[in-house]
Amino acid sequence: MTLLKDIAEALIEGNAPLVKRLTEQALDQKIEPIDIINAGLIKGMDVVGEKFRKMEISVPEVLISARAMHTSLEVLNPLLSKHKVKSRGTFMVGTVKGDIHDIGKNLVCMLMEGAGFTVIDLGVDVPAERFVEETKKNNPDIVGMSALLTITMQEMKDIIEALDKAGLRDSIKIMVGGAPVTQEFATSIGADRYGEDARDAVEKAKELLGIT
Repeated sequence: MTLLKDIAEALIEGNAPLVKRLTEQALDQKIEPIDIINAGLIKGMDVVGEKFRKMEISVPEVLISARAMHTSLEVLNPLLSKHKVKSRGTFMVGTVKGDIHDIGKNLVCMLMEGAGFTVIDLGVDVPAERFVEETKKNNPDIVGMSALLTITMQEMKDIIEALDKAGLRDSIKIMVGGAPVTQEFATSIGADRYGEDARDAVEKAKELLGIT
């Protein structure tokens, strides 16, 4: 449908006012919110994510497109309770205890949301016990941990051990990332995947859940 294609293209361009206007037009034409999200927003953000992965665009451009997506979601959100939208999976993430860096985590959240995942952001300085508590509460498919400091990387191991002790480890997939984190470290602490950067994190999440 041309209108949905136009929404995707406007989102790729980061034209928030146009994305919002086209979303309203689509609703006026009785297009279902789920179709606007899947064939418009997610399709557009998939292209944005791919361009970012190939380094054809930079972080600010991703953020502009993400904001454009949110202008559409503001229009659609009141209608979503009537039209259950199928999520690709639930991704819960937090920056570990002792670390207050959030730019990388926030970018991961935006790209995950754009790829169709339900995102639960625990924020920064999140202790192991809160990861356990929120995992019990939200039952995520994937738990992500971010650390930007070498001295806080150990927290990731402690969180995985706490999740294991709580009997939750086998029901979730665990991803880790952040500047000092490596594949070797991720393997050593028992994480399922290592995300080198935000774009790689989305690909690894899809891989974990068998999404092509």
